[in-house]
Amino acid sequence: MIARSLRWRLLLAAAAAILMALAIAWVFMTLLFGRHLERQLEAEMTRGALVLVAGLELSPAGGPVLVAQPVDPRLDKPAGGAYWQVSADGGTLRSRSLWDAVLPVPADVPTDAWRMRRASGPFGHPVAVLERRLVIESDHAPVVVQLAQDTAPLTTARAGFARELAVFLAALWAVLSAAAWLQVTLGLLPLGRIRGDLVKLENDADARLPPARLREIQPLVQAINSLADARAGELELARRRAADLAHGLKTPLAALAAQSRRAREAGADAAADGMDRAIAAIGRVVDAELARMRLARVGRVPGASAGVRAVVERLVNVLEHTEQGGQLAFAIDIPAGLQLAMQEEHLSEVVGAVLENAVKYARRQVRITAAAGPEWTSLCIEDDGAGIPPALLEQALVRGRRLDEAGGSGLGLSIARELVEASHGRIALDASPLGGLRVRFAWGAGTGN
Repeated sequence: MIARSLRWRLLLAAAAAILMALAIAWVFMTLLFGRHLERQLEAEMTRGALVLVAGLELSPAGGPVLVAQPVDPRLDKPAGGAYWQVSADGGTLRSRSLWDAVLPVPADVPTDAWRMRRASGPFGHPVAVLERRLVIESDHAPVVVQLAQDTAPLTTARAGFARELAVFLAALWAVLSAAAWLQVTLGLLPLGRIRGDLVKLENDADARLPPARLREIQPLVQAINSLADARAGELELARRRAADLAHGLKTPLAALAAQSRRAREAGADAAADGMDRAIAAIGRVVDAELARMRLARVGRVPGASAGVRAVVERLVNVLEHTEQGGQLAFAIDIPAGLQLAMQEEHLSEVVGAVLENAVKYARRQVRITAAAGPEWTSLCIEDDGAGIPPALLEQALVRGRRLDEAGGSGLGLSIARELVEASHGRIALDASPLGGLRVRFAWGAGTGN
């Protein structure tokens, strides 16, 4: 049900896109917050290091002596989470918080700037270490000054921020999804109005869809109205011809039927059989005339010209809004200026029969291509359906045969053959590279412009 609903497809796509964007935002914002905490910690430890260095002196033996103790209660508590250590050739001076532990001194401590790194803490806790090699007195060797702090508070703060941000972004996702629902609902309202107008058109053949207020919807409205006009004209012509034939043949056929009954009652079965055959022949003539009248509408009209691409796009536009057509991909490769010496409604009838057949049996795609030369015009319709076995291709075009009886590959090809031949064209069937059926129309000189 959801897969066939444009509304739900749009809503699910919007919700998924918003969720993905917010998830990416959550990751990057959490990383940025962590980086901010690390910069704050580095700035705080740098200030503490400068205070420590300001009160640092060296004894005559080269041992470090701290004149002024840093003011931080964590430094006086064993394993308090904040530590400092000064390493010199004459000895090592440590904060009370280190107790009997020491901070390892790497060999590559920089001399030009403070370096921040992560390391294993003195009491099994991870710490951030700020260190630098400094010259306190020129007549003594450089000393290594190190400050360390537990990183557990940073990890806790980062985790708390990530949780709160996740809650906020989840609420934001709900709000944005509701906004997307409102947007989709408002965007599909014009289609809902068209659905209501189509009910009126179904009940009244003379009704037409009113002009759409939106430019994007107007081509659909025009296509539906054009199709309705073509169908209405065809029905009106069929009604007139049927009425004329019924009126003109009613009396003669009734008289013949009456004479056939009297002859059979009189025992003249042979004469009655002859009359019955005559009546049947007249019936066939009537059927042929009806077919001829129908095909006459598709014949060439002097001065008529139809834009092939416009006609195909209008038909595809209509078919895309059907249940089957909405699930297919339509590929149109037709030159914009290609014209055919037919009325547009006639070309629509020729192409529409095959397009409807292709839509019915295609799996995923339908392709329409056209080309023209100095004396010819061709139109090709392909689908990726099951196709028709090669042995049955000729049978598919036999007059009176239905395609579902000629291989189970669809309806309308025999009709298309009659229509295109009435417009002085040719039709051919073969296998499509897409895997299904390819229907090729061709018109000779004087038909393609």
